[in-house]
Amino acid sequence: MITVEKISNGTVIDHICGGKGKKVLSLLGINENYPHRVALMMNVPSKKLGKKDIVKIEGIFVDVENANLIALITPHATINIIKNEKVEKKFVAELPEKLSIGKCPNPNCITNFEHEFEEFIKSNELYRCSYCERLFKGAELI
Repeated sequence: MITVEKISNGTVIDHICGGKGKKVLSLLGINENYPHRVALMMNVPSKKLGKKDIVKIEGIFVDVENANLIALITPHATINIIKNEKVEKKFVAELPEKLSIGKCPNPNCITNFEHEFEEFIKSNELYRCSYCERLFKGAELI
C-alpha cells in the first residue's frame, strides 16, 4: 500500500481515467518548476473505472472553468477543494456547453487561416465547429 501525505490547502482530482493524470497536470500548467508539492498516482485500482489516476496539488484551487477543461480529457473527474486539511468543496467536472479555444483540428477549416480562437458547441458527447461543422471529441480540442 502506498501512502501519500495529506495536503493542507489545494486540490485533489480523483477519478481521472487511467494514464491521463500527466495530461491533467499539463493542462493546469503544473510542471517541474511548480513550487509546491504535487502527487500523481497512476493506474490505481478502481471499481468504477478499472484503473484511475489521482492528482494532489498543493497551493492551487481548481475552479469550475478549469474543471470543465479537465472533463475534456477525463469526463466526470471529481474535484476536491482542500482548505485547512478538510474538504471544503467537492464537485464533478462536466463537459462545457461551449468552448472558445485554439484552432479547429480540421486543417481545411477557415478558422485556421482567419481567426485567433474558434468556437465549438457541445453536441451530445462531441463538439461541433461553428464554422466547418465537423464533430470532434473534447480531447482533440486541447
